Amino acid sequence: MSWRLVQQPAEAGRSPWRVVDPAGQPVAGLNDFLDAQCLRGLSPWTVRTYAQPLLHFGRWWSGLQRPWEAPSPQLIADYLQAQLQAQPPPAAVTVNWRLRLVSQLCRFHFGPEALAADGRVGHRYWKRCPLGYGRPRLAWSELRLKQPKPVITPLSCEQVARFWASFRTCRDLALVALLLLNGLRSHEALSLRLEDLSFSEAQMRVQGKGRRQRLLPLPPETLRLIDLYLRTERPPTSSPVLFVCLKGPARGQPMTRAGLRALFRYHRRTTGVQAAHPHRFRHTFGADMIRAGVSLPALQQLMGHADIQTTLLYVYLTPAEVWREYARAVEGKLRELGPR
Repeated sequence: MSWRLVQQPAEAGRSPWRVVDPAGQPVAGLNDFLDAQCLRGLSPWTVRTYAQPLLHFGRWWSGLQRPWEAPSPQLIADYLQAQLQAQPPPAAVTVNWRLRLVSQLCRFHFGPEALAADGRVGHRYWKRCPLGYGRPRLAWSELRLKQPKPVITPLSCEQVARFWASFRTCRDLALVALLLLNGLRSHEALSLRLEDLSFSEAQMRVQGKGRRQRLLPLPPETLRLIDLYLRTERPPTSSPVLFVCLKGPARGQPMTRAGLRALFRYHRRTTGVQAAHPHRFRHTFGADMIRAGVSLPALQQLMGHADIQTTLLYVYLTPAEVWREYARAVEGKLRELGPR
């Protein structure tokens, strides 16, 4: 049995996710770092995304048969090389995420100069805002793989219509509407509480990443679906969460991420829309807003992005859209020239 990740009852200031060795003993060097992330106020699910790459690094480190010490740049390069030699090799974004977490772990235990013993792996540079305004800030470029720029691939209108038509309950339709018409992340939709909704003002309060809150408008169709769900489908329960299970042993209990994934998996099978994942609806929302002419700062606020660079990913035109813009421009130019 190798190192593994276990979940324990939540305690104040302690991570519910613990890394344990083959004997079942907690690995203090990694768990102390995870506890610090909880003290920073990160959610348990965010801490879990930190724990997974650290578990991978811990397993690799244990295979070296050496005591825990301050990693040198050469050791980080060896860790990178080991991942590239794996079969199949992980994606570049996965490798870079692991390297980033390992760098944070080293700085946590050994200070900012932990990787400077044998010369730095990287260089300092001045980073500016992608839109060109604001003061530049000093950033640090560390050992990373080159990864392709992410391309947002939204669902087509036909795919959305086919997937939407397969739902039968107002609860499920309201969930999809929040993802499609408000661009919520799946955990943001599942975390909505009854007190977060304001029917009179047609708006809702959403708690996003980093516990950042934002107010979003509620379209009439979404309001209608939520109202029907609350009046006709939601079972009697003391749970303050908006979306709960409608049947089965968990009836009246908050809907979970696993439940949402199972729901979408079932409807992907029945409709044949294999790309219909919860987060793909958020991508579709962002792409639709850009096509409708919504400004980048407004879209950043709507989607709850901390960095406008993330919002810039949605500024992507397909070849068909490029040709359409080109044809419109040429037609306008020909009108200026007049008939021949």
